Amino acid sequence: MLGRRLLPFALLLAAVSGPVLAAKTPAKAPTADTQQTARRQALLQYQKDLVSVSAPQADPIPLMGAALLARPLPDQPDFNSYHNLIGRAAEAQGAGPEISWARLSDCDAKASDCPNADALAKLVQQAPDNAAVWLLKLGQDIRDGKNDDARQDLAKAASAKVYDDYTGATLKALSGAVTLLPPPTNVVGPLSAMNGADVQLTLVFGLAEGQPQPALQATSRLCEDNADKPSVKADCLKLGKLLEWGSSPLSRSLGLHLREVLDEDTSQQEDAKRLRRNLVWQVQSFSQLSLRAKNDTAVAQHLLKLARSGGTQMSLVLTALHDYNMPVDAPSDWEPTKAG
Repeated sequence: MLGRRLLPFALLLAAVSGPVLAAKTPAKAPTADTQQTARRQALLQYQKDLVSVSAPQADPIPLMGAALLARPLPDQPDFNSYHNLIGRAAEAQGAGPEISWARLSDCDAKASDCPNADALAKLVQQAPDNAAVWLLKLGQDIRDGKNDDARQDLAKAASAKVYDDYTGATLKALSGAVTLLPPPTNVVGPLSAMNGADVQLTLVFGLAEGQPQPALQATSRLCEDNADKPSVKADCLKLGKLLEWGSSPLSRSLGLHLREVLDEDTSQQEDAKRLRRNLVWQVQSFSQLSLRAKNDTAVAQHLLKLARSGGTQMSLVLTALHDYNMPVDAPSDWEPTKAG
């Protein structure tokens, strides 16, 4: 529903690696396969180099960026591993809830130890007024069959002051890290006019997608399945109003959905439907801008600049659309199902 996003890093690797060629080729001429394999290896080495130049820093946000760059890399030395780097970030002076959020993934999924229990407990202490924290806990409690605790999580989320899943902080950390080194020629290609901005942008947005997400679908089910209970319905409507001003398109979508399905006022239902339609338009427009950035250095560099400025994922989307004079309201005759 929210449209296409930038390709994650794994797909970028697939794109530059190309198809495997089975035919034999004379050794004197490099095959397309060997060239693409060399580029893939160079891209992995570039990411490792970014980790190496970011890791010596002492501030939490640069360390967070280094950790997120290191997380998908195989065979990292212990001192530059995701576990070590995110641990250093958490212990650094000034470390905030965005570090604890990134540390949620420092866990063993095979042992059913995710999210990281210590990081979640720390988040509850650091950001008790953030609804995203309680919706994350709600998902865990529902998974563990703690339905009464999940109900309390819902109430606490409804009474929160903000909703922030820290994607903005993640983008800031990653975009700061990738600009420490330009991609080498064997990554971007000798004839590329992009100067590597497209590679950096794909790294930033692709790795940001791997961050933990609150249990928005579980929250929706909890609210809709208990819509006949006045106290639950009241909390869900209250939460919905907060989510409509949340940090991400997904949170805003859920907030508008809750108003549309739970509010008894038909005018409120129609308004929520209209705003949700605009939200889909905004995300799809940003997706088009992101695709344009793959071949336009100025656009790619501007999106990287917006990511480095901080804010939220939603503020980045809206600012980018305004900067390129792209409307944020869908045309009257536009429907999401007609979008390409």
